[in-house]
Amino acid sequence: MTNWGASARRLVPPMQGGALAGWMWPIAVAVFGGLLRFVRLGEPRAVVFDETYYIKDAYSLITFGVETATLGDAENPVADRRLLAGNLDIFRQCGQPSDCASFVAHPPLGKWMIGVGEWLFGMDPFGWRFAAALAGTLSILIMARVARRMTRSTLLGCLGGLLLALDGLHLVLSRTALLDIFLMFWVLAGFACLVADRDQARARLVARCANPPHFRWWRPAAGACLGAACAVKWSGVFFLIAFAVLSLMWDAGARRALGLPRKTLSYDLPGALGAMTLVPALVFTASWTGWFVSADGWGRNWDRATSGGPVFFVIDSLRSWTRYQMEVLGFHSGLDDYHPYMSEPWQWPLLLRPVSFHYPSDLPPETCGAAKCAQAVLGVGTPALWYAAVLALVGLVAWYVSSRDWRAGAVLLAFAAGWLPWFYYAIADNRTMYLFYMIPVVPFMVLALVLVAGLVIGRSDAPATRRAIGAAVAGAFALVVLVDFWWLYPVLTAETITQAQWWTRMLLGSWASAAPR
Repeated sequence: MTNWGASARRLVPPMQGGALAGWMWPIAVAVFGGLLRFVRLGEPRAVVFDETYYIKDAYSLITFGVETATLGDAENPVADRRLLAGNLDIFRQCGQPSDCASFVAHPPLGKWMIGVGEWLFGMDPFGWRFAAALAGTLSILIMARVARRMTRSTLLGCLGGLLLALDGLHLVLSRTALLDIFLMFWVLAGFACLVADRDQARARLVARCANPPHFRWWRPAAGACLGAACAVKWSGVFFLIAFAVLSLMWDAGARRALGLPRKTLSYDLPGALGAMTLVPALVFTASWTGWFVSADGWGRNWDRATSGGPVFFVIDSLRSWTRYQMEVLGFHSGLDDYHPYMSEPWQWPLLLRPVSFHYPSDLPPETCGAAKCAQAVLGVGTPALWYAAVLALVGLVAWYVSSRDWRAGAVLLAFAAGWLPWFYYAIADNRTMYLFYMIPVVPFMVLALVLVAGLVIGRSDAPATRRAIGAAVAGAFALVVLVDFWWLYPVLTAETITQAQWWTRMLLGSWASAAPR
């Protein structure tokens, strides 16, 4: 019984601090991050970078249920001007509605989320960026809560939320109607659900409640979130596979720690398969409901499908949908056009090639009181945070090798799942890629920093002097990140400054060359 009790305490360590503080302070951090994201959200009043695709697809989804072609060429400048002038007559007129069906390269869930903001607040920059800002803000709260759960410390949880709030790339994508912030949100939410499931499952094992089995709500919730990630961008599947394996490893580890028979295949695997395969598949398919129920979607073959009866309708619809998915796969595999902001995945952690989201070249001098003015949105991370995170990840490798700590292993696996697959596409396909593809792993970079901060501060039973010094070091680092973020803030949020002030914020020459002048 003594060994059982010791294992139980190790499996389910107590949480430091009360439940009220565990919610109140993370919410306060999220409110701070939300202010950074919502204030001046409608600026710049322009169609920024690839917003030109997603805001129109989103509006088409909430209007017609499917994506429809709009006016203008590939980047739709005619439709852009009409939108900014308040004219919503942006869709092409066709003899047959199916002739205007638009081929889209990504699943629809992220665009549906953008469309909700457009429906609530109107088809303007605030409206189409609202959902991104909300997702970014909520991800800060999730980060604080999951970091608290992993470290058992409200202080470290709030540190995680604060660091994510102060990341430049996270801020920019939270203020831009692109899909990547939604991918990050659902991946982080799925990870948080799995961490909660880990605690719940172990608590039940400790209480000898493994048989008869209890339904584990957190794991299918994780599957639903990861299915939603795949329904935003296909790259969510890398996290889905990695987290499914991680969940099974956690179950096996808990049984081993308690000396229970290993029942992974007979007990854990069926539930894991349902939660991490069937649930994500249902969520992904459900995100295409507008395409299934409409006759106007790309490759829909509605007339042929409806002519053969209900069974043939279902079969042909699924066949058309599968063919559509293969077309999208072929599009991504062949996406190798040169772009001035493109970069390789091994460059991303060092921020060697940011993306210029917005940089108008025709600002009049009176807007800033100098000969040349700048109004930039530069998609780049906060350097102090990113460079420290690289060191923290290296430290986690050493920590995991020496101690097999589950937290280090989980963060390293999640980071690898979101970063390493892009090496294949860079080497094998020479695919066009950008720094902001890194955003789904930014939360795990932050978690790496939080875990290292926990090591620096020490355990709760460490000497008070040691903990005070460690807390001062962690606080000093947070202050450095805050100052670095504050310095970059004008070129992250399109504040009008002089070009000289803009130049002083270009850390590397490649940053400056990422914007036209």
